[in-house]
Amino acid sequence: MSDSHGEHSQDIAWASLTTPLSTEDLNQFCQDIERLFRINPYLEFNQWQAVSDRRYRFSGRNLSQEQPFEFDYELTVHPSDKGLRIDYNSGIKSNTEIKIEPEGQGSKLTITDRYERLPENEREAYLHEVDKSLVAWANYMRTYLTSWRRWSWFGPWRWYMRRIWQPMKPTARRITYVLLWITVFEIALIALGVAIYFIEYR
Repeated sequence: MSDSHGEHSQDIAWASLTTPLSTEDLNQFCQDIERLFRINPYLEFNQWQAVSDRRYRFSGRNLSQEQPFEFDYELTVHPSDKGLRIDYNSGIKSNTEIKIEPEGQGSKLTITDRYERLPENEREAYLHEVDKSLVAWANYMRTYLTSWRRWSWFGPWRWYMRRIWQPMKPTARRITYVLLWITVFEIALIALGVAIYFIEYR
């Protein structure tokens, strides 16, 4: 799922996943940069602002470290036929590359984080800002894309995911998920009670 490589192993990390989407559909999906980052379960957003075409201001809190850290980046997106590269203007991370390749009946998505923006002798002071959410992000991306493939044709689902689910903080999504299952369980119990009543007394 993930690995590190390069001359200095701590400077590059990557995670790969297979998706049910075609390379064309996946490339189109990935053009929504805000949605890509909001799928990450370890990022809490304070601000997402379009500065200009392909440039964004992005601030919030990263929960992947034992001590969560605040961040405030300006992102520049460089799209290509095989994905895109997202450059950061500050912090230890230099860029995130999204690479898209064909894989069987679907596609393969590889996310690569590079920590090369700062000189090597300065990076150790910023180790507390290393993003450890990469594998979790890839796992959540796979789940999201599987649901997207199944439900994106359904307008109310798309509206809910964009207007309700996407702006939620990760903790709010987990609470909502639990509450939904509790509601389903309660409805099932009520239905069972009604069924028993009709069986016993009719």
